[in-house]
Amino acid sequence: MPSRRLLLPVLIILVLPLLPVILLGLAVMLAYPTLPSLDMLVDYRPKIPLRIYSAEGMLLGEFGEERRALVKISEVPEVMKNAILAAEDDRFYQHGGVDYMGVLRAAISNFTSGGAKQGASTITMQVARNFFLSKEKTMTRKFNEVLLAFKIEHNLSKDEILQLYFNQIYLGQRAYGFASAAQIYFGKPLSQVTVAEAAMLAGLPKAPSSYNPVVNPKRAKLRQLYVLRRMHELHFIDDEQLNIAQQQPVVTRRGNQEFGAKSDHISEMARQAVYEKYQEDAYTQGLKVYTTIRQQDQLVAYRSVRMGVLEYDRRHDYRGPEGFIDLKKGNSEEYLEEALQDVADNDDLKPAVVLAASSKLVRAYCKGGEVAEIKGEGLRFAQRALGGKVALNQRINAGSIIRLQKNEKGAWQISQLPQVEAAFVSGNPRDGAIYALVGGFDFNRNQFNRITQAWRQPGSSLKPFIYSAALEKGFTPATLINDAPLMFDAEQTGSEPWEPRNYDGGFEGPMRMRQGLTKSKNLVSIRILQSISPQYAQDYL
Repeated sequence: MPSRRLLLPVLIILVLPLLPVILLGLAVMLAYPTLPSLDMLVDYRPKIPLRIYSAEGMLLGEFGEERRALVKISEVPEVMKNAILAAEDDRFYQHGGVDYMGVLRAAISNFTSGGAKQGASTITMQVARNFFLSKEKTMTRKFNEVLLAFKIEHNLSKDEILQLYFNQIYLGQRAYGFASAAQIYFGKPLSQVTVAEAAMLAGLPKAPSSYNPVVNPKRAKLRQLYVLRRMHELHFIDDEQLNIAQQQPVVTRRGNQEFGAKSDHISEMARQAVYEKYQEDAYTQGLKVYTTIRQQDQLVAYRSVRMGVLEYDRRHDYRGPEGFIDLKKGNSEEYLEEALQDVADNDDLKPAVVLAASSKLVRAYCKGGEVAEIKGEGLRFAQRALGGKVALNQRINAGSIIRLQKNEKGAWQISQLPQVEAAFVSGNPRDGAIYALVGGFDFNRNQFNRITQAWRQPGSSLKPFIYSAALEKGFTPATLINDAPLMFDAEQTGSEPWEPRNYDGGFEGPMRMRQGLTKSKNLVSIRILQSISPQYAQDYL
């Protein structure tokens, strides 16, 4: 009997340490069958945006919620792979979905630092989270994340998992996947990124907004240096590559520089045509539209329109700063950047905050960090605004928000956003192909397309079509038409009497039709229209 009484405590002592393992096993048995199917990973079909191309195949515009460019893992350069492994999961090819050594290392690091400063999520776990789970930080979600990681590792190869990660991860600027991010941030394909650029991109997954090199260049640089050190520690790069990459300036593209040819209006026209046919599917199915726009024609047209408008604007008075900020509240770089955050870029017209101003020199902080000095010829356009004889709201003082532009010699000059607009279109008269189209000075400021939306009277440009219709009716260039006065009473016009005249106010009597067209005679055109009937001319048009 005493031995039986001792048996129960012994069993409890033996089973108690195993209880967590038993409970964990039960939890796994219950949760694993409820995990989502991996069909969406095996048959990966992400949202691919609508893309508009020039006749040469150059990207002109992109429309879609997610900006993405699919890439196969075999096409990813080794430097980019190594940068990702160094930044996110250097034991990716060794573990089975969960890196126990990484968990232990993170636990020790977090314990010694007194907070959760290092995570232990593997690339596989991030794939599970990005495809199937929410971002809530709960034990249940983490448990499911681990189980999904095991399931993914069991069904997919390491390269397939890494390929999903490369194409799915969000990297800021609406970019999904590293191929898209390389194009958006650096304006180049993934295959051409340098070690420094690869490290910058690899630093983004941890916090895309915080380490965005466009918005937070300093924090992005610190993250990049960390990734470079990790690549060096793992022997992915040598000492020389590390030194070169650490010192190499990484130049990023801003939003208005993402596409080589400035063709927003024509891209919008193409988008509207595609949307009319495919509706919302237009933005997710990866449709490609090839236009007749020629890259060089479009670039020259865009530059010519802007140059013409700006030259016209500079022939008139400087209207004054766009706004003002109080530098007494602060003049740090962060404060100035925040003040310029809502001031839209306009290609080469850079917004800037004046730090100091006199009649001979203006110092200004440009959006992005550069401090510009404007003097001599660069001040001439706004010289009056640097004196005391203009209204306060037109005067350039410390705190004024102005526009700067570099001239052909690379020197800064004060400029301004023009109030006038212009448009340009060129094409092939034989087949109607449009080679270049600029609908206004700046699409981001005003989306109104002055080529297709601005209605205008055709005036005398309609006359050749009336003459062409007459030739179809049997007229010849030698047909005599009388250039003489005409009078239409109220009954004929349906409103007021009308007595049309020629531009010069005179009449030349009978003349051949070719002369009437050459001299653009209104009365000749009207008599031809009477002869062939307005309805025939309308049908001909």
